[in-house]
Amino acid sequence: MTSPRFFALIPAAGVGARMGGSHPKQYLQLGALPMLRHVLDTFASATVIAHTYLVVSPQDGYIDGLLADAPHLQDRVTVLRVGGATRQQSVLNGLRALQADADDWILVHDAARPGLTRAMIDQLLVAVGNDPVGGLLALPVADTLKRSDGERVGQTVARAGLWAAQTPQMFRLGLLTTALEQASDVTDEASAIEALGLQPLLVPGSTRNFKVTLPEDGALATLILKGSS
Repeated sequence: MTSPRFFALIPAAGVGARMGGSHPKQYLQLGALPMLRHVLDTFASATVIAHTYLVVSPQDGYIDGLLADAPHLQDRVTVLRVGGATRQQSVLNGLRALQADADDWILVHDAARPGLTRAMIDQLLVAVGNDPVGGLLALPVADTLKRSDGERVGQTVARAGLWAAQTPQMFRLGLLTTALEQASDVTDEASAIEALGLQPLLVPGSTRNFKVTLPEDGALATLILKGSS
């Protein structure tokens, strides 16, 4: 019996409307490289990752140029032009198109989280190990949470036991495919797994692994990446 392999799947079919800009946010320049390139380089440098699959829109006009400037990625990254209208559909389409076995592990990672490091990947792999469900990087919520009532506070929400989900989110190919096929309107893979009645493992992540969403986030990500170069 062969040991399960580890694959990365990066959904990058979104348009990043909240960032404004003239092109999808995954191609936003952060320092010397586009945001997506930082992510791809991290996975390519992690030798435990057998291969990285990148899901883009069929109309994506930027990815060929990005990869042409990165010959070291050509044997490590496969582009799947099967992106859908939602993250869930893009990931599911990617899972159906990649070449892996049902027991292989898939690490789904946001293209807009360029602060990921090899150490975080290793931490996730070690923590999840042979867990029967899988797991994800996440951070315990530190801020006091308020639920709004229009423009005013409707309720203060107790933060005890609350975690903010990050990525990668790591599950076996067969289980994750089934979960996403059966789920409706989920915004991350762990939610689909939870809908099956399962409980993914929470693995402490890092504040540097935040998601670039607003224009000011790009400046912060650039500073973080510059500091670690």
